[in-house]
Amino acid sequence: MERWKGRVALVTGASVGIGAAVVRALVQQGMRVVGCARNVDKIEKLAAECQSAGYSGTLIPYKCDLSNEEEILSMFSAIKTLHKGVDVCINNAGLAHNEPLLSGKTEGWRNMIDVNVLALSICTREAYKSMKERNVDDGHIININSMGGHRVVPSADEHFYCATKYAVTALTEGIRQELREANTHIRATCISPGIVETEFAFRHHNSDPEKAAAVYESMKCLKAEDIASAVTFVLSAPPHVQIGDVQMRPVEQVL
Repeated sequence: MERWKGRVALVTGASVGIGAAVVRALVQQGMRVVGCARNVDKIEKLAAECQSAGYSGTLIPYKCDLSNEEEILSMFSAIKTLHKGVDVCINNAGLAHNEPLLSGKTEGWRNMIDVNVLALSICTREAYKSMKERNVDDGHIININSMGGHRVVPSADEHFYCATKYAVTALTEGIRQELREANTHIRATCISPGIVETEFAFRHHNSDPEKAAAVYESMKCLKAEDIASAVTFVLSAPPHVQIGDVQMRPVEQVL
């Protein structure tokens, strides 16, 4: 991670769970991290924690609604003004709504598309633009995908979510191919975790907290820090090594 010290990373969905763990790991490694979310209170608290822990990097909280393209563009403009640009873009923000294919509400589907697919694509495009205009040839785009992007779970409340994550799998490979066409050494990777113990299931099953708790009590789940370790592993790979996808599950997870 030595070569990333002092470089700028953007982490979306940085207030809780995987995003917060990734932010902490990168700040610890000496990066300047812009952590964005709709609510920055928790990111501000995390920034103070990182500072008091004596981490060599810094965390800059940024308020941004990723379902609004104008806010994303404004964020990239602010990063350019204040920090020159983005060297590492970690598209972590993602959500699931309990909206089956045969009975779900369009509004829930649209929100999943907006955040899981469109925001990821807009942030990737803008991060690449930022790298290109500064002649950064060693940048990295990391998409936090899901095992749901590689197999469809037999559970109606996750089918549309899985479709958005299959899109992330295709987008990451498409980005890799376009980066090759552009003759750049910027890399693209996705990390696909199985069940991670975060607030995700509680948001997903917001009307049934017992069902959410049961998901995490059924096995020894991955921790957010396990995904953060995968991120630092990917970033630490030698510049000639392209890690395409890291698939990781709890040992006890069946599907």
